[in-house]
Amino acid sequence: MTWKGRAIGGVVAVGLVAAIAVAVDRGVGPLTGPEGCTAAVGGHKVDLSLEQAENAALIAAIGVRRGLPARAVSIALATAYQESKIENVEYGDRDSLGLFQQRPSQGWGTSDEVLDPYFATNAFYDALQEVDGYEDMRITEAAQRVQRSGFPEAYEPHAEDARALASALTGNSPDGQFHCTVSGTPPEQMADPSDADLNNSGLAPRAATVRDNLDAAFGDLPLGGFSPAGVSSGHMEGSAHYEGRAIDVFVRPVNAENRKQGWAIAYYLVAQADRLEIEHLIFDDKIWTSGRKSNGGWRDYDPGSVSGKSADTVAILEHRDHVHVDTFR
Repeated sequence: MTWKGRAIGGVVAVGLVAAIAVAVDRGVGPLTGPEGCTAAVGGHKVDLSLEQAENAALIAAIGVRRGLPARAVSIALATAYQESKIENVEYGDRDSLGLFQQRPSQGWGTSDEVLDPYFATNAFYDALQEVDGYEDMRITEAAQRVQRSGFPEAYEPHAEDARALASALTGNSPDGQFHCTVSGTPPEQMADPSDADLNNSGLAPRAATVRDNLDAAFGDLPLGGFSPAGVSSGHMEGSAHYEGRAIDVFVRPVNAENRKQGWAIAYYLVAQADRLEIEHLIFDDKIWTSGRKSNGGWRDYDPGSVSGKSADTVAILEHRDHVHVDTFR
């Protein structure tokens, strides 16, 4: 059971009153392979369907929001692998439901609650944090202490995949080690930007959905690139910011911890790119584009010449202090 939605932008910029954005072309054209997502960490490769990636990224994002170690995310992902193949299924053994096959009759919540990925993931983490010393246990042992399965060793075969995914999706494996191939929205299906009504925050409908989704997954993040009256300056001609289709998520100051946070956000968004209709993501001098260009994953981002510019300006131009996301019209 996938969530569903989609997203655009064309040109990016942030923070300066000058035109510092650089146009990025749309990756229209046929895909060279099937849609899906891949994590490649330490020589280990994990392939996921878009639905699996959406759920895995949410599990990781909630772990990041709660300040949990990557080990907790590994345990949660291994559990979801075993219980549901990381799919939010509406069936299971007896009354088991959802990502973690939690049973309402055993006190995990109502049927509707355990089928809510946010509720189910938080319930799993609540129970895991009650397990003393879980960080030092084998993954299958920690998972079993939460799940109380009739097959206590069943989680261990998923441990290696779960560790690789957790490392990527929590931002511990940066520089594009998690990416997705997504077909995107064909140009003929794009709306006229003048037809899009902006909300009270100055965001077009798809961008507003992205904002709500980020808030649900990560909590209150510092956001910019939009205003109630709309953005009319600070970006180059044609910027998605001017149409209310772009959001910048700030991870300032530029340091190792904030870089990790930025990649966790960027990976979460690329995993949701299909359902949120995201066209471009830019962070840490890397860019991902929906459509044909998504075949190549994250690419080096060219912000133009940065010679003679201050370190702060370079950080903005190279998107090292913020994650940029723009959506399809």
